[in-house]
Amino acid sequence: MSRIPTHTIEDAPAAAKPLLAEMIQFSPTGRLLNMHAQMAHAPAVLTAYVGLRRATGQLGTLDPRVRTALMLVAAAADASPYALAIISTLALRSGWRPDQVEALLAGRDTGDGKLDALAGVVREAAANSGRVSDATWEAAAARDWGGEQLAEAFAYLGLTVFTSYFLNYAATELDVPADPTRAGEGA
Repeated sequence: MSRIPTHTIEDAPAAAKPLLAEMIQFSPTGRLLNMHAQMAHAPAVLTAYVGLRRATGQLGTLDPRVRTALMLVAAAADASPYALAIISTLALRSGWRPDQVEALLAGRDTGDGKLDALAGVVREAAANSGRVSDATWEAAAARDWGGEQLAEAFAYLGLTVFTSYFLNYAATELDVPADPTRAGEGA
């Protein structure tokens, strides 16, 4: 059972209402998600989340496929079912195939050595409170990931950790398909 009330735009605190309207525009379902509706209960939480989303969306230089791959490997470390479902949906929409999404979540290579090196940095950071070995960092740098890109990768880790921890903290109920890589099977 969820620990934090969920809001609609109509009953949300005033400071959260415009942010909730913005989140609907970016929602993979076209409607307000439970996670946003719960974050709205404390406008500071929703504002922090939106700030991270805006920063990565407006200033991020990494390709959308790379962004979602980084978020997938970060989410896999925490294993929040909600975060995994949402980010898997976003990854599929950005062009990843279901088998590639599953590989990223399982910590396997995608076959793209450059991407796998950067994903390795985020995977290691997610598993070790932000710590990354010199060898892992240097492997990514050797694949032509520059300092700005390596720094930006942290923004996707941060966005994912913030979101995933909130979802766990609030015990947010899943309102999206639990495994979008299997959508349509058995139908």
